[in-house]
Amino acid sequence: MRYFEKAQIMDADGIRRALTRIAHEIIERNKGTNDVVLIGIHTRGVPLAKRLAQRIYDIEGHSVPVGTLDITLYRDDLTKIGEEPIVSNTEIDFSIDGKKVILVDDVLYTGRTVRAALDAIVDKGRPQLIQLAILVDRGHRELPIRPDYVGKNISTSRKEVVEVRLSEIDSQERVVIVQEYD
Repeated sequence: MRYFEKAQIMDADGIRRALTRIAHEIIERNKGTNDVVLIGIHTRGVPLAKRLAQRIYDIEGHSVPVGTLDITLYRDDLTKIGEEPIVSNTEIDFSIDGKKVILVDDVLYTGRTVRAALDAIVDKGRPQLIQLAILVDRGHRELPIRPDYVGKNISTSRKEVVEVRLSEIDSQERVVIVQEYD
């Protein structure tokens, strides 16, 4: 499939400002950072979680643990993505029991990735609560999942794709809407 770039919705400064705002909201809603842990969903949720942890440290002077979560084997469409799906590492080197877990991902669409992440988290322990931080919410939910923290809400059609491009992975820093050529 070939796609063309339809619009840029966030540049590097926009991403930075959104993450700074989300960090402040996390601190405020949780009355500080006690028992807060961040878990990034592979792939782009991981660098976003690390950036949020840095911003929280810059604001509060307190480090929050950051883990990474691979939800590949929890997906409900596993048979559709290939005979041998690529599995990344889940790295949660701390207990999540009794913690305030904040799942971090780049784009919220149908909600199926988050549902898989919830299943994976529950397999790792029993957190006090789970919250969801998303850089871009594009709508079109298929499951009753709602983010607690959102960098930007945008309206899209189902034919469009929202691509978050981060310097750690993509050597560029922006969020774009792309669409398949007809």
